[in-house]
Amino acid sequence: MAEDSGQPASRRYVVIMPCRNEEQFIQHTLDCVVAQTIRPVECVVVNDGSSDRTGAIAEEMAKEHEWIHVVHREDRGERKVGGGVIDTFYSGFEALKTDDYAYLCKMDADLTLAPGYFEHAIGKMEANPKLGGTSGKVFNPVGDGAMKEEAIIDQMVSGAMNFWRRECWEAIGGFVREVMWDGIAMHRASLFGWETRSFRDEELRIIHHRLMGSSHKSIYYGRARWGRGQWFMGTHPLYILASGMWRLRERPYVIGGVLIVAGYVKAWMEGARRYDDLRFRRHLHRWQLDRLHLGWLAPKEPAGE
Repeated sequence: MAEDSGQPASRRYVVIMPCRNEEQFIQHTLDCVVAQTIRPVECVVVNDGSSDRTGAIAEEMAKEHEWIHVVHREDRGERKVGGGVIDTFYSGFEALKTDDYAYLCKMDADLTLAPGYFEHAIGKMEANPKLGGTSGKVFNPVGDGAMKEEAIIDQMVSGAMNFWRRECWEAIGGFVREVMWDGIAMHRASLFGWETRSFRDEELRIIHHRLMGSSHKSIYYGRARWGRGQWFMGTHPLYILASGMWRLRERPYVIGGVLIVAGYVKAWMEGARRYDDLRFRRHLHRWQLDRLHLGWLAPKEPAGE
């Protein structure tokens, strides 16, 4: 059994941390978890075949803290984003020693958190019983101590720091093992009547030391992969065009937005696989078209649903 955190059952949470070749950051990230005002009942670090000291650093922390333990996966040759990250996450989930928790967190191993992060996140959940998933806003260091906020809408939970009410996470069926797993989780939560939210509160500020969507290969590859992921999720063509235009202003400027649309179109022309849930896709299209003020184009719910 995992060590008792001393917290009431309603505030107990577990952390699963997939990581690969994060020796530069993982010590700091684990120190942030250890320093939490409400610490997890269990933290599982999943070392996804790292070729550096990531696994060794995690093992050293596990020796110091009974509630931290490490799962080692074989080296698959390269970092596998999207579905590969979720495969790694589930290796940690299946290794949990406790079943007594109210919240579950998937977090990256290259983050900085304030000591009250999880206490504040739980407080948000307690204040709103319909809030199923939450995170803070994410900021990237850009040099000389400056930070740039990652652009995510308020309804989106950061993929780097997914904190879920267990009841909601189980209701939506957990995570899909594909790129856009976080977007699918958000929209499935909405489909099932839950709310998701990222907050700009200082206590929930997340510093992410790697730009989301940049990929282990290049930021250009990452943007095209993002578009392909939007195709898999079922995004409406009008929404991907609007999204690509909006992302023109982000690094890599102009080309990044173009590559998002190109990745989507390429997947479309190839007849690539899509998330096969028509009810979900109708719900997604209604949400996306409403955001574009084109709700009159949205598909109608069939009678009886």
